[in-house]
Amino acid sequence: MEKKQKFAAKNVTGWKATLAVSMTNYIEAGSIIAAASSLTLWQEYLGLNSVKVGLLSALSANAFGAAIGALIGGYLTDRYGRKIIFNYDLLIYMFGAALIAASINFPMLLFGTIIIGMAVGAGVPVAWTYISEEAPKEKRASRVGATQLAWSIGPALTFVLATLAAPLGLLGSRLIFLHLLIIAFFIWYLRRGLPESKIWEEQKRQEQKEITKGLIQKNALKELFTLKANRQALILLLGIYLFWNLTAGAMGYFMPYIYENVGGLSTAQANGLQSVLWTFTVITTYFGFMKLADKYRRKLIFGIGAIMGVVAWIILTVSPMTWPTLIAFVLLWGSAAGIGAQAFYALWTTELFPTRYRATAQGIMYFIVRAGIAIWSFVLPTLMDKLGFVVAGVVMIVFLIIHAIIGIVMAPNTQGKTLQEIEKERYGDEAMKNRSHNLYI
Repeated sequence: MEKKQKFAAKNVTGWKATLAVSMTNYIEAGSIIAAASSLTLWQEYLGLNSVKVGLLSALSANAFGAAIGALIGGYLTDRYGRKIIFNYDLLIYMFGAALIAASINFPMLLFGTIIIGMAVGAGVPVAWTYISEEAPKEKRASRVGATQLAWSIGPALTFVLATLAAPLGLLGSRLIFLHLLIIAFFIWYLRRGLPESKIWEEQKRQEQKEITKGLIQKNALKELFTLKANRQALILLLGIYLFWNLTAGAMGYFMPYIYENVGGLSTAQANGLQSVLWTFTVITTYFGFMKLADKYRRKLIFGIGAIMGVVAWIILTVSPMTWPTLIAFVLLWGSAAGIGAQAFYALWTTELFPTRYRATAQGIMYFIVRAGIAIWSFVLPTLMDKLGFVVAGVVMIVFLIIHAIIGIVMAPNTQGKTLQEIEKERYGDEAMKNRSHNLYI
């Protein structure tokens, strides 16, 4: 029997557990936005050139830092349990937040950025996995959608704080990171009271029985890429999440920078505009995804969001960056993001892989996606400097069109089914055969 932890909340189950886990997404998104909203301030304070600006973005919670964290965290989650990440990742996060808040030079800022990136990356696969495994089948989209809701509230609130703190300059940014540190401590305290995932515990008991019987077990990583059902899932999930994130991820970090340097807005105006955008994302996440995705065709909901996102970026790219253009973009993109690739990826990535490597698969995909964002984020500032925003905007529109086509064509029908039913339906006899011949790498 697991020992009770002395410093932990009690009875963290149901929606309380969902809140404790989904808040990982709040501090992930909050970290990205806190960095994005202060990018110009750090650039002026430390005299950063475009290469250093790109490096901060590339190694952040928005990109490669999170990629490394997810790769490690996904494997540990499947091997040792969901709780191991819950117990330790936010301690690392708090150290990184404190380091950024106290930064006086570029190495301190960069090191803190990398630490936070790795911590939030490690927490993302386990958050989606745990919520999905513990949720009732008829409420899985609603429960997983809570992570998207937290992911949206993080930027909305952080941009409000950034707007209010704008008169304080860089001190305001430091205070925002301290607020994230305090929230991370509260989440860490709650999550220590979570029970282990029942589905994972059952899987481990089954594996132990197989080991006792002396069964030879195959490399799970090899199976991830060789089974047809897995290859189909990888194409769908990487297709929608990578190409959507090449636009959304770069936008999340650079949009205030674009507003200020292309649109001529002040820091306060840029942060205020982004706060409104994310408020629309919060609204559509709740009313569009959490309320509808368990009841209506998910392909239709995804398709509406994808098309709205493409239209939003076409308007922003081809029209002068005036207030009517910016308002139209904020309304369309903000609403699209709530029912878009982020929400559906979080749901489908937990449904389409077996328990034995569910988090590992997410970690690998998250690594690929965030590594892609890292490369694009490193290139983007220089691209905009040399060729202008319009060229960069056209490239991002192409990314969005690709993600929309893949998602609309390949969206799975998993609504109202348990994870075990989905696994049996997707793998059939092959799943039962591999059940007695696989273990973690």
